[in-house]
Amino acid sequence: MNVGVYIDGFNLYYGLTRQFGPVARDWKWIDLRALATARAGWPGATVSRVVYCTAKVNDPDDQAQTQRQQHYLAALAQSGSVDHIELGYFNSWAKESAMTVEGPGTKNPTLLRDQTSSESWSASLRIRRTSDDARLLATVRKREEKGSDVNVAAHLLNDVLTGAVQAAIVISNDSDLGLPIKMARAHVPVGVLNPGTNAVAGALKGSPTDGVGGHWWGTIRTADILAAQLPNPVAGIAKPSTW
Repeated sequence: MNVGVYIDGFNLYYGLTRQFGPVARDWKWIDLRALATARAGWPGATVSRVVYCTAKVNDPDDQAQTQRQQHYLAALAQSGSVDHIELGYFNSWAKESAMTVEGPGTKNPTLLRDQTSSESWSASLRIRRTSDDARLLATVRKREEKGSDVNVAAHLLNDVLTGAVQAAIVISNDSDLGLPIKMARAHVPVGVLNPGTNAVAGALKGSPTDGVGGHWWGTIRTADILAAQLPNPVAGIAKPSTW
């Protein structure tokens, strides 16, 4: 059984960062083919195609991040850990946002307001009081990756519908992939590997007997990652020292 593996790189990275913690080291040099091979859940399965969907980062606050990612992408290609790297887009821009006292994820947050209605700037904090309703605004840097989920879906369905693979593994917990995974299950067995700390998204589940059957889903554990590391170096490409 030839298995295709389709990976949302940013979903994988941020999910594993939550598992390992933001300051943990010695896990990011991941051999993606070895990881998928170890978790392929069908008898006689052979990982024949690995597609890694990501975007080249462009963060003005961390220029070294770009170089670290380039080293990793080169190592993946040189080692044969992936067969194809599909690049989306990474945007970084400054945006003015209202300040709040609640933590992330709070519904209906209470916005911070000033008692005056005049407009002023704080050069050190870059905070502005607006003249319309006296809300406090802060200039923040927004970072957003675009395209990886769409690219995962496109490669998954193309390979399934053209008969290039006989089974598929999707590494992501993005519920936006629910429909393409459901469509793929009508043709081949599909496994889903969640890299994060939350439960597998409901939209990515279903029934093991849907379509052709043989489907499964599970969670990547830290032990899986530590057991699937690329050699260091790979064809002269060294792992970043902070990884």
